Amino acid sequence: MNVDRSELVNQDTCSLNEISCSTTMLRLSLLTLLVLLGSGLTRRVTSHEESGEWSCESNSEIQVLADFAPGVITLDGHADDWKDIDGFDFSLLPALDPHEDHEYKDGKMTVKAVHDGNDVFFLLQVDGDYAYTKGDNAKCPSVALMFQIGDDATYHNMGGCKEPRDSCTNKTCKGHEVDIMHFSIGNAIPGRLYGGNPIDNRDGNGGDRFGHLVDVYAWNPHCRYLDGMGPSGNDSTAQNDWKGAWWHSSFTVHSGFVEDDSPFSTGGQKGTYYFEFSRPLRTMDRLQQDVQFTIGGSSKMSVALWYPVDGNPWSGSGHYTINCDWVSFDIASGGSKLTKSAKSSSSWDAASAFSLLFSVAALCVAIFVAYQVSRPKNIPFTPMENL
Repeated sequence: MNVDRSELVNQDTCSLNEISCSTTMLRLSLLTLLVLLGSGLTRRVTSHEESGEWSCESNSEIQVLADFAPGVITLDGHADDWKDIDGFDFSLLPALDPHEDHEYKDGKMTVKAVHDGNDVFFLLQVDGDYAYTKGDNAKCPSVALMFQIGDDATYHNMGGCKEPRDSCTNKTCKGHEVDIMHFSIGNAIPGRLYGGNPIDNRDGNGGDRFGHLVDVYAWNPHCRYLDGMGPSGNDSTAQNDWKGAWWHSSFTVHSGFVEDDSPFSTGGQKGTYYFEFSRPLRTMDRLQQDVQFTIGGSSKMSVALWYPVDGNPWSGSGHYTINCDWVSFDIASGGSKLTKSAKSSSSWDAASAFSLLFSVAALCVAIFVAYQVSRPKNIPFTPMENL
């Protein structure tokens, strides 16, 4: 069989060209895939950065006031004991794009607060269709409270420290500390208490392995840590000082739920979520990781809500807030009420004493008159001849 050598060479050349083309195509495909993955990773890392220039039109007059009301609140997630406490209503706007066109569709959030001289209590009330997926926090509502600690801590960028994650420390970000309480309910039973517990506090951090009601501090969105933990190592003196519970108005059982009752209600039911929290006014913090409240004083705070809109899981940066800047949080003194009470008590004591004295005097007069009337009158007999 005769074979033309030049034909074999041409065939080999074509085969080599095909292999080279295939290899080039494969490399291009891999490169494209890596670029796509890289952009996705970059997006995830920069998820807390705004798409454009930050702008905020804040109402500086809005506030949350905690009145003095001892012995009123039971921390169980129910709102019945809050009915006589004044609340403050806020529109919920996206944190990264606070525009009215993107306002939370189910209405405003009501924030209430009181204190009893030792602890401060908060109630967050917001309408929303019931959504709960056990074990998946992103498919359940979630809330957070944030407070200014450092004098330079801004609401925007969660403290506002310019340092990246690999260089933010308590020295490079000093003055930018914020205190955060975050409650994700995916593993929390309604009406049950979560937050600080002996097991996690024994480990010296702000965690909550049972219900994810955690005590956190931050310098910026990329530098967030549980209390007692951080880039410089862990400190065993920290603890979770918060406690809290949640509830939804669609629940028909009020005697108490257990884990086997999950999902506790039918998804999509109209109703209202209630989130209730408490914390001591002052904590044992020695690390500049907790805000310290003072009776008669003022602090700065914010409130955030995550909600699985249309059943879609929320993302870390996809939350709503009550304002695009800090809101004043004032803790009223109970002195005026106590003074009024003392004055009223003193006035009552004086009136009572006068009434008692008057009654005793009247009784003595009555006894004297009765005695005089009832006493026999002995008139001596005088014979006629002696007249």
